[in-house]
Amino acid sequence: MLRVAVVGSGPSGVYTAQALLNQSLVPEVRVHVLDRLPTPYGLVRYGVAPDHEKIKSLQNSLRAVLEDERVTFVGNVQIGGADGVPPARLAELYHAVVYCVGAAADRPLSVPGEELPGSYSATRFVSWYSAHPDIAPDGFALQARSAVVIGVGNVAVDVARILARGADELRATDVPRAALGALAGSRVREVHIAGRRGPSQARFTTKELRELGALPGARIVVDPAELALDPAYAAQEGLPLPAVVRRNLEVLRGWSALGEPGVADAVRRIRLRFFLRPVELLERGGRVAGVRFARTVPDGAGGVQDTGVYEDVEAQLVLRAVGYRGVELPGLPFDAVRGTVPHAAGRVLRDGAPSPGEYVAGWIKRGPTGVIGSNRSCAKETVASLIEDVPLLARRPAAEDPLAVLRAWGLRPVEWDGWLSIERAEEALGRSLGRGPVKIPDWQGLLAAARGASG
Repeated sequence: MLRVAVVGSGPSGVYTAQALLNQSLVPEVRVHVLDRLPTPYGLVRYGVAPDHEKIKSLQNSLRAVLEDERVTFVGNVQIGGADGVPPARLAELYHAVVYCVGAAADRPLSVPGEELPGSYSATRFVSWYSAHPDIAPDGFALQARSAVVIGVGNVAVDVARILARGADELRATDVPRAALGALAGSRVREVHIAGRRGPSQARFTTKELRELGALPGARIVVDPAELALDPAYAAQEGLPLPAVVRRNLEVLRGWSALGEPGVADAVRRIRLRFFLRPVELLERGGRVAGVRFARTVPDGAGGVQDTGVYEDVEAQLVLRAVGYRGVELPGLPFDAVRGTVPHAAGRVLRDGAPSPGEYVAGWIKRGPTGVIGSNRSCAKETVASLIEDVPLLARRPAAEDPLAVLRAWGLRPVEWDGWLSIERAEEALGRSLGRGPVKIPDWQGLLAAARGASG
């Protein structure tokens, strides 16, 4: 029997488990899906906006894999780090280990003032309203009047939408109590979404973009002069633009024709800004007070260049959404430039040579690119390499009962029954609040629920 550990229970990890189950060359396979958290699903649980129910429903297909009798979910198990199981020791328990640990860090702006209070990564903000237990439930007070979101991808649009959406509309979601209360008391009235390049190079999808325009009580403001700076916008009829870019430009064109809303026209304004490069976060009273942008223009080669003109935008809250980055897992090789583990078709490379029994899939393998579905083909490639290596892997020793060994090492894994207990506790919490399921946002509450306690 082939015993495989998959580290990470997000889409890439679950798709890796699924690919192992679906292959036919090795009929006897048992997969343990390990996760640092006591909850499965990774970014589907802790990265998808609470008002995106269709995407969140992907949990149902991931759940079907984790409930397969050949798969065991093993939560609350840290791999690597000072308090975790070293990869070398984990390798002693399984014929193969596939690391699907994602890209847990955000890319910094690397500008003065970035560390001021009031300046955060969008990743942290998303984790807060998604009830990630590493983030304090009361982590955001939202007393700012104006917010700047730096970045023009779907994450930037998500956080801007949550800032501009009324708490009453989020009450039907699983957003945790503290976050819902903070959003209900939010003083944010203006949200700026700013990108250093033009609208044709923005990374958001048209669906996400249009959702901004559907927010009750919010008005979208787009400066037609900024759109006109983009050569693709000015000449889109004669250019073979991708369909999503063409649709985005049409949406932006429509909004730009609306002009500036009057004071009584909207509770909140969302300003989509282009050709603005952040150069400094401004300070007042020890906190962030605004962002200084350098105005840019196209350089004729697909990039932008500064004009020497600067613009200050008031903001008491700044969220950077300029991309994710992989984090080194102690005990595994790491390419610090790319933010990935060196590999060949998913085989981990140590000193340029494949390391027997070690594999990667997902963002830690290819970088933070693609959509959720991209992880499926990525996982299949890695599993194909693993199955090809089975004659060698079968010679490696593996524990008959890896969970018993983990417990003997002092770990307290949360298995699938524990996760089901968490689900029941979240349903009960929601009922007590007159809502649907409400996420438990802290480690103590999650672990107590996993072990059948009421908290």
